[in-house]
Amino acid sequence: MEGYRSFGITDCLIRTMRIPVFVSSPTALDRAQERSRDRIVRELSRLQLEPRALGRSDYPSDSPLREVLVIAKHCSGGIILGFHQFVASAGIWKKGTKEQRALPRGKHEYFPTPWNQLEAGILFGLQLPVLIFREEPMHGGVFDAGVTDLFIHDMPPGNLRDENLEAFREVLLKWSAGVREHYYRASVGERIVNR
Repeated sequence: MEGYRSFGITDCLIRTMRIPVFVSSPTALDRAQERSRDRIVRELSRLQLEPRALGRSDYPSDSPLREVLVIAKHCSGGIILGFHQFVASAGIWKKGTKEQRALPRGKHEYFPTPWNQLEAGILFGLQLPVLIFREEPMHGGVFDAGVTDLFIHDMPPGNLRDENLEAFREVLLKWSAGVREHYYRASVGERIVNR
């Protein structure tokens, strides 16, 4: 056909195709947390990545933990967003052991949603590229330095600008290279199996 460009439809599909990535984040966030999450999601979209999350983009038809596994199996990477979800002003760590210690008076301890830990374990088990952000001064599990072979990044504020925005984008770009490698390697493997 005259004037028909055979690559036009494919070119359009390539530009609109987005690679799915799992985003572990609580659904209930305060305004500042929501702005941080929105900033990250906007940057994922800019990189042609599609955020997938239980309770946001996907809703369970089975048990929630099984649904997380189903969603994660269809993703090529994951991001853990460790936002404060619980604050303790008193308590005892490892009560009754030699390592027991009380939380000092006037000090607060911050905790993420336990789902961050579960979802991180699933993503690691699937050997997906993982990127971890946390609100300070939170720690514990995947948010402790040395627990994983990953660097734990500070949670970016929603109003990143200039050099900070560029540095944040470089972190995402480096991680997204691993995501793309996983996606295309898995796609080639799937095509070989389906021959």
